Amino acid sequence: MRTHHCNELRPAHIGQPVTLIGWVNSVRDQGGVIFIDLRDREGVTQCVFRAENSPEAATLSHTLRAEDVITVSGPVEERLKTAEVDTKNENLATGEIEVVAHELVIVNKAEVLPFQLDKELSNEDMRLHYRYLDLRRPRMASNLRHRHEITQAARTYLSNDGFIEVETPILSKSTPEGARDFLVPSRINPGKFYALPQAPQQYKQMLMVAGVEKYFQVARCFRDEDLRADRQPEFTQIDVEASFVDQDDIIGLIEGMLSSMFEASRGVKVPTPFERITWHDAMDKYGSDKPERRIDMEMVDLTEELKDCEFRVFSGTVASGGIIKAINAKGFAGASVGQIEKLTKTAQEAGAKGLAYIQARDTDRSTWRSPFVKRMTDEEVEALRAKLSIEPGDLILFAADKWEPACDVLGRIRLEVAGMQNLYEGKEDELDFLWVTEFPLLAYDEDEGRWNAVHHPFTRPLPEDEEKLKNGDLKGLRAQAYDVVLNGTELGGGSIRIHEADLQSAMFTALGIGKEEAQAEFGHILDAFKFGAPPHGGIALGLDRLVMLACREGSIREVIAFPKNNKGLELMTSSPASVDFKQLRELRIKSTVEESAKV
Repeated sequence: MRTHHCNELRPAHIGQPVTLIGWVNSVRDQGGVIFIDLRDREGVTQCVFRAENSPEAATLSHTLRAEDVITVSGPVEERLKTAEVDTKNENLATGEIEVVAHELVIVNKAEVLPFQLDKELSNEDMRLHYRYLDLRRPRMASNLRHRHEITQAARTYLSNDGFIEVETPILSKSTPEGARDFLVPSRINPGKFYALPQAPQQYKQMLMVAGVEKYFQVARCFRDEDLRADRQPEFTQIDVEASFVDQDDIIGLIEGMLSSMFEASRGVKVPTPFERITWHDAMDKYGSDKPERRIDMEMVDLTEELKDCEFRVFSGTVASGGIIKAINAKGFAGASVGQIEKLTKTAQEAGAKGLAYIQARDTDRSTWRSPFVKRMTDEEVEALRAKLSIEPGDLILFAADKWEPACDVLGRIRLEVAGMQNLYEGKEDELDFLWVTEFPLLAYDEDEGRWNAVHHPFTRPLPEDEEKLKNGDLKGLRAQAYDVVLNGTELGGGSIRIHEADLQSAMFTALGIGKEEAQAEFGHILDAFKFGAPPHGGIALGLDRLVMLACREGSIREVIAFPKNNKGLELMTSSPASVDFKQLRELRIKSTVEESAKV
C-alpha cells in the first residue's frame, strides 16, 4: 500500500488520489459533515467525510474518536475559499488542501485515553506510566527527532575528521573511583561481579595504547547515585579520545562538533572559538565552575575594605585567613521577608551560618535596612558604594569564609536571586558557550584526611606541576582538565591523560593507593603504559543534557524515550522488580531484604 505522509501534501497534489494512515488527532462535526485531523509522525492533514462522496465512509466516520488508527483514501482538493469564507489554515503545512474521503478503514480502535494528548500534564508519574502515549505528543516527538539529529551530526562530524566508533564492554570491573557502581553477579563465576561502566575511561585509554589514535563512541553509562532533574542512573555520553594531541586540539575539535550539532538541531551558527576562563577566575567572579554568564551580576572582593569592620563576622573572618565577597542585585532592595529568608536558607544549605545583606532603599545610608550597617564607618560605606556601584533600590548580599566556600555560597545566592528577579526571561535563545580550564588536580578531604582526584586518577597535571606531584608537594596542583559549559550547565569535561607508568604511580601514591592495590585494581593500565603508550587526551559530553538545552527543556527526562523517575523507577514496565528465588539461587545470592527489615 503506497501511502503519503501527512505533511507531504500541497496544492500541487490537487486532483490526485492519495492514501493516508495514522491517528485521529481530532474530530469535528459540522452539520453532519465530519472533519478529521489525521496525524502521523510528520504532521497533520485534514480529511473531510461527506455522504455524497461516500455514504459508507461518512457513516463510519461518525464512530471515530481521538487516537483511533485509520486509513483514509480519496482525492486531494483545495480548501474552500470565497469572499465570505476562508477555511485555509496558515498555521498548518498542509493548510491549503484537504483529502476528500472516498474510503475509510478503521485499523484499530482506541479506548478512552487516561489523559489528553493536546494538554500538558503536571503528573509526571502518570506520563511515565503511559510513556508510549506521552511520546505521541508533538513536543515529545520533536524532542526525540532533535536528539537523533544532534547525535547524527556528532557522528558525521567525528567520522569526517578520521575518528572511528568503537564499542567498549558493558560488563566491566568495579574500580574504586567515581560514583557507586551497579553490580552484576556472574553465574559462571560464583561470588564474583561485573560492574556496569560509569564511563569507558580505561577502555578508551587502552584503545590509544592499541594505536586506534582517534576513537569515539555514543556510550551508555551507569551510576548508582541519587537522582535529580539532570541525572539518571543510566545515561548517554559522546565519548572521544585521541592520541598525539594537546588541550587546544581537543577544544578545537569539540567546538566544531558542537557548532555542527546546534546547526543541525536549531539551525543556528555558533560562533567559535569559545571564550576560555580558568577555574579560579570562574569561581572568583561567578561562584561556580559552570558559570551562568547571561546574568550581569559578578562577585566583588571586599576583604581589604572591610577587614577592620566592627561587624565581627567580617573582621573575624579576615583575621582567620578568610575573605569577604558581595554581589549587587540591582533593583532588588524591595525583596520580601520571605525572599530574604529563602536566600538565607540557600546560604545555610551551602554551609554558611547565615546571610548578611543590605537593602539600599535610598541614597542616605540611614534608610538602608541591614542587621549590621550601623557598625560600618562612613569610609567603609563609601568603599562599598564605589566597588559595587550601589544605587537606591539595590540589594547587597555578602559571603564571608575561606575563599572557596565563600565563592560557592555567594554563587548559589547569585543564581537564586536571578530566578527571583526573572533575569532569564528573554534570554532563552542565547547560547553562551565557554571553556573552564586549569581545574585543581586534587582536593583535600578534611574528614577522611586524604587527597582525592577532582576529575579522575588518570588526569595529567600542568607541565609545571608534574615534578611537584612526583615529589609529593600536592597543594595547589592544577590539571590539564577542561569543561565545556553552556548557559550555566556543564555539557562535558575532559583532560589530557597521564601516559607514563611513573607519573601514574605518583598519582596513585598521592591518592593513598598503595602499589599492591594499584596493581590489583589498575594493573592492566599500568602495564599498558610500559609498552610505548602515546600521549593522549579526550572528553565526554553528556548527550542528554546537550539535547535538553537544545530543546529548551528543564529536565533530561524530557529528552529520553523511557527515563526513570526521581526514585529510580521505570513506571511503564515496573522496573526494578523482584526476581524469582530460583534465579537468585543460580547466582549464589541470598537476599537480605527480609533480614534487614526485621532488624
